[in-house]
Amino acid sequence: MQLRFLGTGTSAGVPVIGCGCRVCTSTDPRDHRTRTSAILEFTDPDGHPRVILIDASPDLRQQALRERFERIDAILITHDHADHIFGLDEVRRFNVLMGSSIPVYTDDATHASLRRVFPYILDRVGPARSFVSDLTPITVEPLTPFGLFGLTVTPIPLLHGRQPILGYRFDDPDRRCDRDGSLLPLSYCTDVSSFPEGSEGALAGSGTLVLDCLRRRPHPTHLTVDQATEAAAWVGASRTFLVHMTHDLGHAETQAGLAGGIALAYDGQIVT
Repeated sequence: MQLRFLGTGTSAGVPVIGCGCRVCTSTDPRDHRTRTSAILEFTDPDGHPRVILIDASPDLRQQALRERFERIDAILITHDHADHIFGLDEVRRFNVLMGSSIPVYTDDATHASLRRVFPYILDRVGPARSFVSDLTPITVEPLTPFGLFGLTVTPIPLLHGRQPILGYRFDDPDRRCDRDGSLLPLSYCTDVSSFPEGSEGALAGSGTLVLDCLRRRPHPTHLTVDQATEAAAWVGASRTFLVHMTHDLGHAETQAGLAGGIALAYDGQIVT
């Protein structure tokens, strides 16, 4: 089983259009960040390869070509902002490759937004008359676990400013997961600014934590570097990877100032 970071950048990506700052012009490939998304790749209990996509960024086509994955078995959406859903239009090619519809898991409010943005996908009547994605909406509830290809997935309640969104925790119910060095339990929490009631318990015992970290200066809807490191400390995961960074944060210099066990993720990074 492995987690592959498809993108680790904020909604504008890095480089930012029209910016000549030292991060946007950096030659370090870790400073080039497409919009935040990830895939969890594993073999299910029946021996079938599985790929779970976490958020569908506008850069999904570019990310898929770069990382050369050719299937998506399920999609988990954290919230309805453009940088997390606009790649759903690109899923159509995976429908062709797999010959099936792809389930999309998220809460009621986000499903309603998806229907407004993609009525030609989610509200069409009869078979598609053109090359469009084929998605099957499945509603989830915060803190209510569900099974997915042998994993237990728990939606984690988070706040993105005032907006309730979801993180996701992945557990393997069939074998013991050692927190020291194992990928699972994995908790994925992007675009979070605070943790409402219930989230602390859902995050407890995480072996790997993926956590939002926009920049050093305060922001109303994202964690700062200091806030992210504080959150990582109370969660207590063996490894924490920070995502959704803007061009304020150069990879090398930011990484040099982080505590042990905390790392800036980068596009294409694989964690096992």
